Amino acid sequence: MKDWVIRVEGLGKQYRIGAKRVRYSTLREGLTAALTGPFRRLTMSGKWSDKNDRVETIWALKDVSFEVKEGEVLGVIGRNGAGKSTLLKILSRITEPTAGSAEIRGRVGSLLEVGTGFHSELTGRENIYLNGAILGMKKAEIVRKFEEIVAFAEVEKFIDTPVKHYSSGMYLRLAFAVAAHLEPEILLVDEVLAVGDVAFQKRCLKKMGEVAKEGRTVLFVSHNMGAVSSICEHGLVIEEGTLTFAGPATKAVAFYLDQFNAVHQDKMPIGLRRDRTGTGEVKLVDFYVESETGEKLESVPNGRTARLVFPYVTRSDRPVQSVEFQIVVRTESGEPLFQFGTRFTGSKFKEVPRAGRFVFEMKRFPLVPGRYQLDTYVVVGANPSDFMLWSAQIHVVDGDYYGSGYRVFENESKFLVDGQVICQAILENGGNVENRSPCNAPVGD
Repeated sequence: MKDWVIRVEGLGKQYRIGAKRVRYSTLREGLTAALTGPFRRLTMSGKWSDKNDRVETIWALKDVSFEVKEGEVLGVIGRNGAGKSTLLKILSRITEPTAGSAEIRGRVGSLLEVGTGFHSELTGRENIYLNGAILGMKKAEIVRKFEEIVAFAEVEKFIDTPVKHYSSGMYLRLAFAVAAHLEPEILLVDEVLAVGDVAFQKRCLKKMGEVAKEGRTVLFVSHNMGAVSSICEHGLVIEEGTLTFAGPATKAVAFYLDQFNAVHQDKMPIGLRRDRTGTGEVKLVDFYVESETGEKLESVPNGRTARLVFPYVTRSDRPVQSVEFQIVVRTESGEPLFQFGTRFTGSKFKEVPRAGRFVFEMKRFPLVPGRYQLDTYVVVGANPSDFMLWSAQIHVVDGDYYGSGYRVFENESKFLVDGQVICQAILENGGNVENRSPCNAPVGD
């Protein structure tokens, strides 16, 4: 008996882009065109088309082959637009391949987008039973798992509310809980976990680890290299639709980071990067760091004020309303450290000019020396406008944060804290008075 549960051979997916839409022709128009246009031809769909009308195509995946064994946890990594999500959609039977084949042996549960597989008019309770039925589970099996799913998703108060009224966070929690708890033999999880809060992400990663220990198979798409290294045994690196590396997860992560750093060494401007998603209504075109006086910096001294500057342009060359901007700061290996932006501060821009720059000014920059990656999110209204993972890199150097001459290294701490340590004397009556403290008195007094 073969031990593989997923086998992909020569898989390819081609999309047509920029196709010119033309209306269907009548018989009379067709005959007239045939007589007056000798250099035109009738297409198979019955539409007349000029030979010069070209349909541009793009291969989202091309000649991808690999096998996944039962109980294996496989990490799939690559930049935006590399083809990772397309691969999972084919494996989930959401889309069909253009070439090659993908064989799956087992029941598949997938979390590819928020609310995938949910019916918006049904309640959370009804959607749990619907998804279980789709997975081929008996009602008794679903009932046995029901309370555990609801508790994990933390939607007890809203379980009988139609999911169309759920927030994106509630949608996500319930979708993951259903996918992970209804015992699929194969679990496919996309980077959608990135939109959850840190505590929820940790619970999801822990749950995927438990699923793997139970002998089930997991395919995990993520840009969190720390998570991939810790929970995955093997890894695939996909670049521009092709499989560029397959091997142990730690080696796959190292290969990807080397590949990514090579892109940055070429200093490709943000405006020319193609690995981005969104409407492009507001688009980032550059990045640099400057001091509080406006001087451009090659590196960021911690303890000093630094400005992270992102120039942008609008697609329509006109002002745009209701704009949010967010950054995520990650370690060089991709582990998230913190987020900051208009969503946290409640300072959404009512209107931004047709050209300008978003500036993050940070007082007493708090990171220890090292290299860090930045993700950037621009949202217009409720729609992603420009989303780029690892859009920029910053180099932090020692700035004598505490003024003591002591340098804090990464293995000691990730963040530098703006504070002080105080020693106070405790008086007999239980009180304490700082100005009578002997803690700083010279030895011998």
